[in-house]
Amino acid sequence: MGKNDNLPSIRDTNSWLPVAEAFGRKAQIYDSFGQNHPNLTRMRLRVRAHVESLLPIGSHLLEINAGTGADAAYFAARGYRVHATDLSPGMLEKIQEKILRGDLAGRLSAQQISFTDLEQVKCGPFDGLLSNFGGVNCISDLTRITRSLPALLKPGGVVTWVVMPPFCLWELAQLLRGKPHLALRRLSPSGIQANVEGLPVPTYYYTPGQVRKAFGPHFHFLHLEGLSVFTPPADHKEFPNHHPNLYRWLVWLDERLSGRYPFRSWGDFYILSLRYAPKSSEAVE
Repeated sequence: MGKNDNLPSIRDTNSWLPVAEAFGRKAQIYDSFGQNHPNLTRMRLRVRAHVESLLPIGSHLLEINAGTGADAAYFAARGYRVHATDLSPGMLEKIQEKILRGDLAGRLSAQQISFTDLEQVKCGPFDGLLSNFGGVNCISDLTRITRSLPALLKPGGVVTWVVMPPFCLWELAQLLRGKPHLALRRLSPSGIQANVEGLPVPTYYYTPGQVRKAFGPHFHFLHLEGLSVFTPPADHKEFPNHHPNLYRWLVWLDERLSGRYPFRSWGDFYILSLRYAPKSSEAVE
Protein backbone atom coordinates (compact mmCIF):
# COMPACT_ATOMS: atom_id res chain seq x y z
CA MET A 1 0.00 0.00 0.00
CA GLY A 2 1.07 3.61 -0.55
CA LYS A 3 1.58 5.85 2.44
CA ASN A 4 -1.91 7.40 2.06
CA ASP A 5 -3.82 4.17 1.52
CA ASN A 6 -4.79 3.96 5.19
CA LEU A 7 -6.58 7.33 5.20
CA PRO A 8 -10.32 7.80 4.61
CA SER A 9 -11.13 10.21 1.80
CA ILE A 10 -11.67 13.88 2.60
CA ARG A 11 -15.34 13.79 1.62
CA ASP A 12 -16.17 11.12 4.21
CA THR A 13 -13.81 11.98 7.05
CA ASN A 14 -16.02 14.50 8.86
CA SER A 15 -19.30 12.63 8.42
CA TRP A 16 -17.86 9.35 9.69
CA LEU A 17 -15.75 10.68 12.59
CA PRO A 18 -18.44 10.09 15.27
CA VAL A 19 -18.93 6.52 14.02
CA ALA A 20 -15.19 5.89 14.02
CA GLU A 21 -14.94 7.23 17.56
CA ALA A 22 -17.85 5.09 18.79
CA PHE A 23 -16.44 1.89 17.37
CA GLY A 24 -12.97 2.84 18.51
CA ARG A 25 -14.34 2.74 22.05
CA LYS A 26 -16.09 -0.54 21.25
CA ALA A 27 -12.81 -2.06 20.06
CA GLN A 28 -11.46 -2.02 23.59
CA ILE A 29 -14.16 -4.37 24.89
CA TYR A 30 -15.49 -6.18 21.82
CA ASP A 31 -13.34 -9.30 21.91
CA SER A 32 -13.82 -9.78 25.65
CA PHE A 33 -17.61 -9.44 25.21
CA GLY A 34 -17.51 -12.34 22.77
CA GLN A 35 -15.73 -14.63 25.21
CA ASN A 36 -17.95 -17.14 27.03
CA HIS A 37 -20.90 -15.99 24.92
CA PRO A 38 -22.53 -19.19 23.62
CA ASN A 39 -25.06 -17.60 21.30
CA LEU A 40 -22.72 -15.05 19.72
CA THR A 41 -20.18 -17.83 19.21
CA ARG A 42 -22.88 -20.00 17.61
CA MET A 43 -23.88 -17.18 15.27
CA ARG A 44 -20.29 -16.46 14.27
CA LEU A 45 -19.63 -20.14 13.55
CA ARG A 46 -22.77 -20.24 11.43
CA VAL A 47 -21.58 -17.32 9.31
CA ARG A 48 -18.09 -18.79 8.91
CA ALA A 49 -19.44 -22.19 7.89
CA HIS A 50 -21.66 -20.50 5.33
CA VAL A 51 -18.75 -18.57 3.79
CA GLU A 52 -16.62 -21.73 3.69
CA SER A 53 -19.42 -23.58 1.90
CA LEU A 54 -19.31 -21.02 -0.92
CA LEU A 55 -15.62 -20.12 -1.15
CA PRO A 56 -12.84 -22.76 -1.09
CA ILE A 57 -9.71 -22.39 1.00
CA GLY A 58 -7.19 -20.25 -0.85
CA SER A 59 -9.81 -17.76 -2.02
CA HIS A 60 -9.05 -14.04 -1.82
CA LEU A 61 -11.52 -12.42 0.58
CA LEU A 62 -12.31 -8.75 1.25
CA GLU A 63 -13.96 -7.98 4.58
CA ILE A 64 -15.54 -4.55 5.07
CA ASN A 65 -16.29 -3.15 8.54
CA ALA A 66 -14.08 -5.95 9.82
CA GLY A 67 -14.09 -4.74 13.42
CA THR A 68 -11.37 -6.28 15.54
CA GLY A 69 -10.61 -8.81 12.83
CA ALA A 70 -12.01 -11.90 14.55
CA ASP A 71 -13.37 -13.32 11.30
CA ALA A 72 -10.53 -12.04 9.13
CA ALA A 73 -7.94 -13.72 11.37
CA TYR A 74 -9.98 -16.93 11.41
CA PHE A 75 -10.17 -17.14 7.63
CA ALA A 76 -6.51 -16.21 7.22
CA ALA A 77 -5.51 -18.97 9.64
CA ARG A 78 -7.66 -21.38 7.64
CA GLY A 79 -5.72 -20.65 4.46
CA TYR A 80 -7.68 -17.82 2.85
CA ARG A 81 -6.04 -14.56 1.80
CA VAL A 82 -7.89 -11.72 3.51
CA HIS A 83 -7.86 -7.95 3.21
CA ALA A 84 -9.70 -6.46 6.19
CA THR A 85 -11.02 -2.89 6.14
CA ASP A 86 -12.54 -0.74 8.85
CA LEU A 87 -12.99 2.97 9.46
CA SER A 88 -12.01 2.92 13.14
CA PRO A 89 -8.32 3.28 14.07
CA GLY A 90 -9.08 1.39 17.28
CA MET A 91 -10.41 -1.57 15.33
CA LEU A 92 -7.39 -1.52 12.99
CA GLU A 93 -5.07 -1.70 16.01
CA LYS A 94 -6.80 -4.89 17.13
CA ILE A 95 -6.48 -6.39 13.64
CA GLN A 96 -2.76 -5.60 13.60
CA GLU A 97 -2.40 -7.31 16.97
CA LYS A 98 -4.03 -10.43 15.55
CA ILE A 99 -1.74 -10.36 12.53
CA LEU A 100 1.33 -10.31 14.78
CA ARG A 101 0.01 -12.81 17.31
CA GLY A 102 -1.07 -15.30 14.64
CA ASP A 103 1.91 -14.77 12.33
CA LEU A 104 -0.56 -13.90 9.56
CA ALA A 105 1.37 -11.16 7.76
CA GLY A 106 1.44 -13.07 4.48
CA ARG A 107 -2.25 -13.89 4.53
CA LEU A 108 -3.99 -11.00 6.32
CA SER A 109 -3.66 -7.30 5.50
CA ALA A 110 -5.58 -4.34 6.91
CA GLN A 111 -6.61 -0.91 5.65
CA GLN A 112 -8.36 1.97 7.40
CA ILE A 113 -11.11 3.05 5.05
CA SER A 114 -14.80 3.86 4.91
CA PHE A 115 -16.99 1.35 3.11
CA THR A 116 -18.18 4.24 0.95
CA ASP A 117 -14.65 4.66 -0.40
CA LEU A 118 -13.86 1.12 -1.49
CA GLU A 119 -12.40 2.35 -4.77
CA GLN A 120 -9.28 3.02 -2.69
CA VAL A 121 -8.80 -0.73 -2.21
CA LYS A 122 -6.14 -1.69 -4.74
CA CYS A 123 -5.27 -5.30 -3.85
CA GLY A 124 -8.17 -7.00 -5.65
CA PRO A 125 -9.92 -8.44 -7.49
CA PHE A 126 -11.48 -10.67 -4.86
CA ASP A 127 -13.25 -14.02 -4.91
CA GLY A 128 -15.57 -12.97 -2.11
CA LEU A 129 -16.65 -10.12 0.12
CA LEU A 130 -17.90 -10.38 3.71
CA SER A 131 -19.68 -7.91 5.96
CA ASN A 132 -20.60 -9.45 9.29
CA PHE A 133 -22.94 -8.50 12.14
CA GLY A 134 -24.70 -5.43 10.83
CA GLY A 135 -21.85 -3.19 9.78
CA VAL A 136 -23.77 -2.11 6.67
CA ASN A 137 -26.71 -1.06 8.85
CA CYS A 138 -24.84 2.17 9.63
CA ILE A 139 -25.69 3.80 6.29
CA SER A 140 -29.00 5.06 4.88
CA ASP A 141 -28.15 4.34 1.22
CA LEU A 142 -26.67 0.92 0.55
CA THR A 143 -25.85 1.80 -3.05
CA ARG A 144 -23.02 3.97 -1.72
CA ILE A 145 -21.37 0.64 -0.87
CA THR A 146 -22.59 -1.61 -3.66
CA ARG A 147 -21.63 0.73 -6.51
CA SER A 148 -17.94 -0.04 -5.86
CA LEU A 149 -18.26 -3.82 -5.74
CA PRO A 150 -18.21 -4.75 -9.48
CA ALA A 151 -14.71 -3.28 -9.76
CA LEU A 152 -13.54 -5.26 -6.73
CA LEU A 153 -15.00 -8.71 -7.46
CA LYS A 154 -14.07 -11.35 -9.98
CA PRO A 155 -16.94 -12.61 -12.16
CA GLY A 156 -18.55 -15.34 -10.09
CA GLY A 157 -17.42 -13.70 -6.86
CA VAL A 158 -19.62 -14.18 -3.79
CA VAL A 159 -20.89 -11.46 -1.45
CA THR A 160 -22.09 -12.45 2.02
CA TRP A 161 -23.69 -9.75 4.16
CA VAL A 162 -25.01 -10.29 7.67
CA VAL A 163 -27.67 -7.62 8.11
CA MET A 164 -30.05 -6.52 10.87
CA PRO A 165 -33.66 -6.79 9.62
CA PRO A 166 -36.72 -4.77 10.69
CA PHE A 167 -38.41 -7.84 12.21
CA CYS A 168 -36.92 -9.31 15.38
CA LEU A 169 -39.17 -11.49 17.52
CA TRP A 170 -37.26 -10.77 20.71
CA GLU A 171 -37.55 -7.03 20.32
CA LEU A 172 -41.22 -7.15 19.35
CA ALA A 173 -41.83 -9.16 22.54
CA GLN A 174 -40.91 -6.03 24.48
CA LEU A 175 -44.46 -4.85 23.77
CA LEU A 176 -45.57 -7.36 26.40
CA ARG A 177 -43.29 -5.61 28.89
CA GLY A 178 -44.70 -2.17 28.13
CA LYS A 179 -41.68 -0.97 26.13
CA PRO A 180 -43.06 0.04 22.72
CA HIS A 181 -40.09 2.27 21.90
CA LEU A 182 -37.70 -0.68 22.15
CA ALA A 183 -40.14 -3.11 20.55
CA LEU A 184 -40.82 -1.01 17.45
CA ARG A 185 -37.51 0.78 16.93
CA ARG A 186 -36.46 -1.38 13.98
CA LEU A 187 -39.64 -0.46 12.11
CA SER A 188 -38.74 3.23 11.89
CA PRO A 189 -38.32 4.08 8.17
CA SER A 190 -35.89 6.88 9.03
CA GLY A 191 -33.69 4.72 11.23
CA ILE A 192 -32.65 5.28 14.83
CA GLN A 193 -29.73 6.60 16.82
CA ALA A 194 -28.17 3.54 18.45
CA ASN A 195 -26.04 3.98 21.56
CA VAL A 196 -22.53 2.62 20.97
CA GLU A 197 -20.34 3.16 24.03
CA GLY A 198 -22.12 6.38 24.89
CA LEU A 199 -22.13 7.85 21.39
CA PRO A 200 -25.07 7.97 18.91
CA VAL A 201 -24.62 5.94 15.73
CA PRO A 202 -27.23 6.20 12.95
CA THR A 203 -28.71 2.74 12.33
CA TYR A 204 -31.07 1.56 9.60
CA TYR A 205 -32.82 -1.81 9.27
CA TYR A 206 -33.17 -3.52 5.90
CA THR A 207 -35.28 -6.33 4.50
CA PRO A 208 -33.53 -8.83 2.20
CA GLY A 209 -35.50 -7.37 -0.70
CA GLN A 210 -34.14 -3.89 -0.01
CA VAL A 211 -30.58 -5.21 0.10
CA ARG A 212 -30.96 -7.19 -3.12
CA LYS A 213 -32.37 -4.12 -4.87
CA ALA A 214 -29.30 -2.12 -3.81
CA PHE A 215 -27.03 -4.65 -5.52
CA GLY A 216 -28.80 -4.47 -8.86
CA PRO A 217 -29.29 -7.05 -11.63
CA HIS A 218 -25.70 -8.29 -11.87
CA PHE A 219 -25.83 -9.96 -8.46
CA HIS A 220 -27.78 -13.21 -8.33
CA PHE A 221 -29.40 -14.64 -5.22
CA LEU A 222 -27.68 -17.63 -3.61
CA HIS A 223 -28.82 -18.02 -0.01
CA LEU A 224 -30.87 -16.43 2.77
CA GLU A 225 -31.32 -17.53 6.36
CA GLY A 226 -32.25 -15.89 9.63
CA LEU A 227 -29.62 -15.68 12.33
CA SER A 228 -30.77 -15.90 15.93
CA VAL A 229 -34.45 -15.92 15.01
CA PHE A 230 -35.69 -17.63 18.17
CA THR A 231 -32.59 -17.39 20.34
CA PRO A 232 -32.04 -13.99 21.99
CA PRO A 233 -30.13 -11.10 20.41
CA ALA A 234 -26.42 -10.83 21.02
CA ASP A 235 -26.78 -8.31 23.85
CA HIS A 236 -28.47 -11.01 26.00
CA LYS A 237 -25.14 -12.60 26.82
CA GLU A 238 -26.17 -14.34 30.05
CA PHE A 239 -29.41 -15.86 28.79
CA PRO A 240 -27.92 -19.29 27.89
CA ASN A 241 -26.36 -19.57 31.34
CA HIS A 242 -29.46 -18.45 33.21
CA HIS A 243 -31.93 -20.49 31.14
CA PRO A 244 -29.96 -23.43 29.68
CA ASN A 245 -32.91 -25.71 28.92
CA LEU A 246 -34.93 -22.97 27.24
CA TYR A 247 -31.86 -21.85 25.31
CA ARG A 248 -31.24 -25.36 23.95
CA TRP A 249 -34.86 -25.58 22.81
CA LEU A 250 -34.62 -22.19 21.07
CA VAL A 251 -31.41 -23.30 19.33
CA TRP A 252 -33.28 -26.40 18.15
CA LEU A 253 -35.96 -24.15 16.61
CA ASP A 254 -33.33 -21.92 15.01
CA GLU A 255 -31.55 -24.83 13.39
CA ARG A 256 -34.75 -26.20 11.87
CA LEU A 257 -36.63 -23.08 10.87
CA SER A 258 -34.15 -20.26 10.21
CA GLY A 259 -33.80 -21.17 6.54
CA ARG A 260 -37.53 -21.39 5.89
CA TYR A 261 -40.05 -18.73 4.92
CA PRO A 262 -40.87 -16.41 6.67
CA PHE A 263 -38.27 -17.01 9.39
CA ARG A 264 -35.31 -16.61 7.06
CA SER A 265 -35.95 -12.85 6.87
CA TRP A 266 -36.31 -12.48 10.66
CA GLY A 267 -33.95 -12.49 13.59
CA ASP A 268 -31.28 -10.43 15.24
CA PHE A 269 -29.59 -10.70 11.82
CA TYR A 270 -29.94 -12.61 8.56
CA ILE A 271 -27.28 -14.01 6.25
CA LEU A 272 -27.70 -13.05 2.59
CA SER A 273 -25.35 -14.28 -0.14
CA LEU A 274 -25.28 -13.15 -3.78
CA ARG A 275 -23.07 -14.06 -6.74
CA TYR A 276 -21.62 -11.45 -9.06
CA ALA A 277 -22.48 -12.59 -12.59
CA PRO A 278 -22.14 -9.69 -15.03
CA LYS A 279 -21.90 -11.76 -18.22
CA SER A 280 -25.02 -13.83 -17.61
CA SER A 281 -26.90 -10.69 -16.57
CA GLU A 282 -25.93 -8.90 -19.77
CA ALA A 283 -26.94 -11.92 -21.84
CA VAL A 284 -30.42 -11.86 -20.30
CA GLU A 285 -30.77 -8.17 -21.02
